[in-house]
Amino acid sequence: MEPRNNEGLKPGIWREMGLTDAEFEKVKNILGREPNYVELGIFAVMWSEHCSYKTSRPVLKFFPTRGEHILQGPGENAGIVDIGDGQAVVFKIESHNHPSAIEPYQGAATGVGGILRDVFTMGARPIALLDSLRFGSLQNPRTRYLFGGVVSGISGYGNCVGVPTVGGEVYFAPSYEENPLVNVMCVGLIDHKDIKKGTASGIGNPVMVVGARTGRDGIHGATFASEELSEESAEKRPAVQVGDPFMEKLLLEACLEVIKSGYVVGIQDMGAAGLTSSSCEMASRAGTGIEMDLSLVPRREEGMTPYELMLSESQERMLVVVKKGTAEKVKEIFARWDLEAVVVGRVTGDGMLRLTEGEQVVAEIPAQALTDEAPVYERPYSEPEYLSAVQELPVAKIPQPVDYERVLMDLLSSPNIASKEWVYRQYDHMVGTNTVVRPGSDAAVLRVKGTKKGIALTTDCNGRYCYLDPYTGGMIAVAEAARNLVCAGAKPLAVTNCLNFGNPEKPAVMWQFRRAVEGMSEACRSLNTPVTGGNVSFYNETRETAVYPTPTVGMVGLIEDLDYRCTQDFKDEGDIIIMVGETRMELGGSEYLRVAHGLEAKGRPPKMDLELEKKVQQAVLESIKRGLVKSAHDCSEGGLAVALAESCISGGIGAEIYSVENIRGDALLFGESQSRIIITTAENNVAELIRYLTVMEVPFTRLGTVGGRELKINLLDPGCAAGRPRAVINLPVSEMEKRWRGAIECLMK
Repeated sequence: MEPRNNEGLKPGIWREMGLTDAEFEKVKNILGREPNYVELGIFAVMWSEHCSYKTSRPVLKFFPTRGEHILQGPGENAGIVDIGDGQAVVFKIESHNHPSAIEPYQGAATGVGGILRDVFTMGARPIALLDSLRFGSLQNPRTRYLFGGVVSGISGYGNCVGVPTVGGEVYFAPSYEENPLVNVMCVGLIDHKDIKKGTASGIGNPVMVVGARTGRDGIHGATFASEELSEESAEKRPAVQVGDPFMEKLLLEACLEVIKSGYVVGIQDMGAAGLTSSSCEMASRAGTGIEMDLSLVPRREEGMTPYELMLSESQERMLVVVKKGTAEKVKEIFARWDLEAVVVGRVTGDGMLRLTEGEQVVAEIPAQALTDEAPVYERPYSEPEYLSAVQELPVAKIPQPVDYERVLMDLLSSPNIASKEWVYRQYDHMVGTNTVVRPGSDAAVLRVKGTKKGIALTTDCNGRYCYLDPYTGGMIAVAEAARNLVCAGAKPLAVTNCLNFGNPEKPAVMWQFRRAVEGMSEACRSLNTPVTGGNVSFYNETRETAVYPTPTVGMVGLIEDLDYRCTQDFKDEGDIIIMVGETRMELGGSEYLRVAHGLEAKGRPPKMDLELEKKVQQAVLESIKRGLVKSAHDCSEGGLAVALAESCISGGIGAEIYSVENIRGDALLFGESQSRIIITTAENNVAELIRYLTVMEVPFTRLGTVGGRELKINLLDPGCAAGRPRAVINLPVSEMEKRWRGAIECLMK
């Protein structure tokens, strides 16, 4: 029976839904007829950039996706890595940028809800959340409104569900003023035997809708995320979903119970595009079809049409395929959690997504046409015109600081470097009692209960670097994430990423995207951290102004024995401070240039030598495992001086540093050369540690000693006798801590 045609389509209606004329013609060719309104809406969301990756798909093939620890790579709800003993980590990161720009609390909250479902859909229990956030200047009242709303949304949802937010990052720059970035990562634990995937296999198996009822919120949310923000975007507030974390908690527990029951064949979250994406993707993966009667879908509003039911993005819903004869038992499990579970259809063998309303067929589409036959575009790309101008940096014309202490204090109070306690103290980062290293160190660490193992987690990206050179910036994002895990004593295992860019129809943006992915891919191959999946977020652009290219990296690592975990804080009087790596004459893209000289994004980012990076990470990780390292901290934004100050503040103890480097003082102290880690060791272990670093052929510098109540830094003075240092910084740790801890809170008052 041919689907009801709704008396034809309004001319050009497909353009309003986000389809081009050529794409509409392709739809007609696939169906052999003109689609009706329901079918057109289904094609529009599934072929949107957000769902189909029609622009990014050719570029994403650059990523390495296989490795010794990979159990599940791209293509499923989340990636999975093996951590031994029949256990695995499930993890993924995704964006909720556009919704958060319009309605920050619900935009961020539902971003948390969605990423949680991606993880427990695989059968894993979520144990941690991390975020990666970008905003404009905190001097702007709207930025403070967005920042406060997003943080409240993340904390409100995560705290209620009972999953701790244990780490992340927050940056502020003018390019994010109109278009904040809200990326959320979820990590879960699972036994290999409990892994489930989103497939609709087994002809005749029941298809069930479980969880919350369907409403009209979030309709066309996927297409909303596939266009630039504009003055009219606020009118699309209905495209922002509304979350219920208490319902999510019930759904999480019910889904984990039903998965362990053995009744489930396949399960998938109703995320972007709701019932549409979950049904056609599950069928497409299995090479089957699905037939559903939409009149059976539980709803919370009267008079909902098939179009609204299929495109709604109401939260806390799942689509489940169960074994024949088990539907009543599945209903009983969900009923124990006060949730509905309703059979709405069955798996078929004809490959069609067939929708009815009672006896009337309302849509009939080949499932794989919605997924595998979505258009793929090889967009033109070309180097941006701005690049040569911003990369030019005559360092000789930049005056060196007259007052190094003032520069350091200004850097410590910069929102990009200052303590993020204002954010993470709103999160319950201890719920679940797995958190071993809390927010504020290089990486969060959680225990794997019942074992000696721990997992380390981080999110990282410097959008300024990527704006100045996306290839190098992409490499640095991966390398810094791995470096942060190593500083915690963890072996980096794998990557999930959230690629945030402007309008890919512009050749300059497409060039940024392509080069960033190429750089990330090279770093992933070099550091043996394959990509398990993630998210592409395009059209982060308002009034022709795109955000900095921001390819956020989420990474997980394994600590085989938690007794050898490491933190950044200086520990004991007399400990010896060593910097592994080398400092170059580099200032480009630094926070120092922005804070001290008003140069927001200028010069080339620091060089990235992946061979050196790999050797530094291996040497430091092995030194930690040998018990030779008492603290480890990555040198990143703000450079060596900021890293030393942070280690002093974290440990509540001072240090004295003597420099023997023959480069400019500001480059030495505030430059952001990569592949550098500050480590400390007990004096009786110094000789053994130095021998090992020498054998590993990694550069290192003995900087000084831990002790006292001040951070004292002495530089060689070219005007004095050879080898004679002068003190350029002598600051009480308490004063540095006060500036560092209070900066963001002061701006948010």
